[in-house]
Amino acid sequence: MFLITILLYIVIAIVVFGVLIFLHEFGHFFTAKLCGVKVNEFAIGMGPALFHIQKGETKYSLRLLPIGGYTAMEGEDDDGSSDPRAFVNRPVWQRIIVLVAGSFMNILTGFVIILIMWVMIHPMPSTMVAKFTQGAVSSASGLQANDKILSIDGAAVHVNVDIMLGLAESDHGRVNMQVLRGGKTVNLSNVQFPTTDDGNGGKVMLQDFQVYAQRKTPGNVLSYAFYWTIAMVKLVWVTIVQMFTGRYSVKDLTGPVGTTAAMGQAATQSPLTLFNLVAIIAVNLGVVNLFPLPALDGGRLLFVIIEGIRGKPVARKYEGYVHLVGFALLMALMLLVTFNDIFRLIKR
Repeated sequence: MFLITILLYIVIAIVVFGVLIFLHEFGHFFTAKLCGVKVNEFAIGMGPALFHIQKGETKYSLRLLPIGGYTAMEGEDDDGSSDPRAFVNRPVWQRIIVLVAGSFMNILTGFVIILIMWVMIHPMPSTMVAKFTQGAVSSASGLQANDKILSIDGAAVHVNVDIMLGLAESDHGRVNMQVLRGGKTVNLSNVQFPTTDDGNGGKVMLQDFQVYAQRKTPGNVLSYAFYWTIAMVKLVWVTIVQMFTGRYSVKDLTGPVGTTAAMGQAATQSPLTLFNLVAIIAVNLGVVNLFPLPALDGGRLLFVIIEGIRGKPVARKYEGYVHLVGFALLMALMLLVTFNDIFRLIKR
C-alpha cells in the first residue's frame, strides 16, 4: 500500500511538472516563431529521445527524463551565425520577449487555475473582519469587527492572502494597519497579533480573526485571481530576500522530492487543494526563472539587457562560462535541497 501511494505521488508530480514545463517551453517556442526565430527543436524532458517527429524546420521530441525541457533556437549560443533568423541576430526587444515568455506562461497558468477555482468555489473570502477567535489580541489593540483592511505596514491589501503575507513579513508581533471603518479611513498603530516559532529561532505572526465571505461577480472573481497571483509573485521575492537576511535558510527550501510529497498529500485531501498547490508551484516556477542568475532565463535576459545598453553583446564564450558555472551551482543546490527533502520525510 505504501509503495502504491509513493508511485501515485510520483505519477501526479510527473504529470503536473510535465504540463508546467510544456507550457513554459511553449511560451518560448510560440514567441520565437512569432518573432521569426528559427527553432531547431522543441523538447519535453531531457536525455535520450523516446519519440520525435520532424515538421518543417523544427523537430518535436519527448525525452526520457521528466526533469525539464528546452526550445533549441538557431544561434542561441553562437554569435557567429550568419542566419538572419538566428536568435542572436534578432533585435534585442524580440529576444527579451522570447526569454520572458516562458515565465509569463507559468504565471498565467497560476492565474487561470485560481480563476477557475474561485468560479467553482463558494464562498469567496473578503478582506473585512467578521469575528475574532477566542482570546484574540488584535481586537484588544484597535482592530474591530466590520473593519475592511486596506493596508498592513504600508502594503496594500486587496485579497485575504495579502493579510497573511502582511503578517508573515513581520516578526515583531505588531503591525500598523489602515482600515475602512464606517465609511472613514482609520490608521491603527501597533496592532498586536499572537506569534509562534517559525522553526528558525524567529517568530511569525498568526491571524486571530476570520473574514466575511463576499458575493461573487465576474468582476470580483477576476480581480481576486489577479491580486492572488500578484501576492504569490511577491511571496517568492520576499522569501528570497529573507533568505539573504538570514530569516530563512537553504534547509527551508523544498525540492522535487518535497514537492512531490506535498502534491500527493494535497491530492488525497481534495482536487481543489491540489489545484491550489499547482497554481502556487506554477507562479513560483515563473518567478524563479526570471531571477538574474546564470543558467536561468533571467540570467540570459540580463546579458541581453546589457547588450541593449552597451550596444554590443558580451562575448559568447564569457557568457557561456558564466552559465556553465551557474548551472553547476544550481545542480549542487538541487542535490542539497533534495537531500533535505528526503531527510525531512524520514524524520516524519
